[in-house]
Parts: sequence; C-alpha cells; structure tokens
Amino acid sequence: MQVDLRSSWWIRDVEIPTRLVLAPMAGVSVQAFRRQGRRFGAGLVCSEMVSCAGLQHGNERTLGYLRISPDERPLAVQIFGSEPGVMAEAARMVEDAGADLVDVNFGCPVRKVTKTGAGATMLEDPGRASRVVEAVAAAVSVPVTVKMRRGLEDGSRACIELGPRLVDAGAASLTLHPRSARQMYTGEADHSLTAELIELVDVPVVASGDVGSPARARALLATTGCAAVMVGRAAQGNPWALREIVDGPGEPPAREEVVAELLLFVRETARELGEGRATGFLKKFYGWYLGQLRAPRITRPLKQELVQLATLEEVEARLLAAAPRAAEMLERLEGELPQGDDDVVLDLPISIYGGG
Repeated sequence: MQVDLRSSWWIRDVEIPTRLVLAPMAGVSVQAFRRQGRRFGAGLVCSEMVSCAGLQHGNERTLGYLRISPDERPLAVQIFGSEPGVMAEAARMVEDAGADLVDVNFGCPVRKVTKTGAGATMLEDPGRASRVVEAVAAAVSVPVTVKMRRGLEDGSRACIELGPRLVDAGAASLTLHPRSARQMYTGEADHSLTAELIELVDVPVVASGDVGSPARARALLATTGCAAVMVGRAAQGNPWALREIVDGPGEPPAREEVVAELLLFVRETARELGEGRATGFLKKFYGWYLGQLRAPRITRPLKQELVQLATLEEVEARLLAAAPRAAEMLERLEGELPQGDDDVVLDLPISIYGGG
C-alpha cells in the first residue's frame, strides 16, 4: 500500500503532520536541530535523552537548558532511567515544561547508560520495564511513547515479547530500531521484526534504522505497515535528506543554501547554549554540512580551517567569504523564524552527554 508521507497520523490525541520523525540523538538534537527538522518536513521531533536521576537529584553538571519553541511542536522529550517512581516524577516535570509527548528510552546501547539498568538493559527485564511505563503513563496526561531495540544480544526477540506488555501498561506508540544493543549501528536493521511487532499491537509503530532515502522510507511504510519512519544519522548536517524523504528527490542544495543553513544553525545554537559551549559543540557539524557540497577537495580544507577558529564570529566570516551570496539567504531564513522570546524553558540539566 502506497502511503503519502505528507499525510498526518495520530498518537492518541496528538496529530503528527507528516510520516517522518526526527530521531533523538545525543549531542545532536538541540533545539536548532529540531526546529530545522520541522522546517524540512519532519512531523515529530524529539529531544535528546534526559537522565531522570539528574532531574531528581539535581547533581548532574548543568550544561544547558532544554527549550521548547512553538515552531518545533509537536515535540517529544525523551527520558531514561530504571526506577518507576523516579521516571514518573521526571515525566511530570517534562509535561509541565510543555512537551507534547513523553518518550521513554529502552534502546540506548551505550555502556554508561546500560550499566545503570536503563536504556536497552530494560528489554531483558520486562516486568520492570512495564512498571516504568505504567508509572509514567499514570503520572502525565500527555501520551507516553517508548523507543526500543530488538534486545541486548544479536538475534534477540525481546522486543516482540515486551512490545504488547508496554502497550498494556499505557504506551500510546512504540518505536523499534531492530538492531541489538551489541550491534550498536553495525550490520542491518531487521525490519521483519518491525512488521511482526505491528501485527501484535494496536498502537502506531514507528520504524527506525537504516532510513536514509525516499525509496527506503516508502518501502518500509508499504511492507511493514508502520505509521511512520524515523530518521537519525542521515539528517546530521543534511536537512535536505528529510525533504527528499517526504517529497521525493530534488536538486542538491547550492553552496549558498548549505552555508546559509549552517550559519543559521550556528547562530541559533549559540543563542541556546551560549557562545562558549556552542563553539566546541558545533565543530562536528561543519564537516556534515559541507559534505553536502560533494566537493571534497574544496570542503575538506575548509572544514579543517573552521574547526581551528577560536570564535563563532571568525567561523561566520570565513563561511561568508566562501559563499558571499549566502548572507542574503541567511537574512531571509532568519526573517521567517518566529519573532519574540516565546520559548518555554525547562530549567533542567540535559542528557548525560551534556550536548556532546
């Protein structure tokens, strides 16, 4: 069945305007990234994961604030932890901040998360996982969603056993990345598991993993019956990939457009994180953006130069020297952003990764 990626769908009472979800990614999913994703076609965007223990104890190094802007909604804020009561309190704080959805992370494969019993470890403890979702769902009025992997080990089918139990516990939607935690991001995502899970639950399921092209997105929608697809690494420094997935292939962006989008991202990230934090945080993005120009002999030395610059003012000057006409496009992009300070600020430490 052919599905229009520009058609809307629902997670309980929250309408999602397209079938494309922008993944939560540690050290990437700042507000500037999410707002850009919405402009380029993502129907739902997600924060990077927030430690519920950090929210409870206030002892995590405060490295920034999670801001919710009207133009990025609907927005899911993702939390992780293993104690039902602590997760419930974190969910209440997230709802109070204005999030449209509370997303529970049962998929992170990183050791510093799994060793605490959180993330993908929860896939092997279905009783505790169900109690966490039940507690979170009881604590908030907004829909609760869960993102998970197939299991800890290669070949695991833990997600098939756990998925229906999480729905019974109150999950309004599930996202499945059908790789094991051991695989991390190697190998291929086994979306036959996605199709199997969809047959077992009566809530929308989002397919995550290896979604990087319009053809792949449409194939997953047609063959698995998923409600939407989730895009992660393919969108890093490449919002045009989102537009292509939703609308189909188009002309690659010109140099001026790439530089203008990068400069807007730089300015918005500095506004959010402050100049000091943003300077280091942004360095990984320069190569991602410049890679869209497909001219490595030009862009590789430029990237190396940019990461050596001490200030964002110098970065901006160097980029505008490389593409002077980007200044006019940047002015237009900034003019299209909502005016005024309408952000809702969640005055809480962000994820254990501290934004990168």
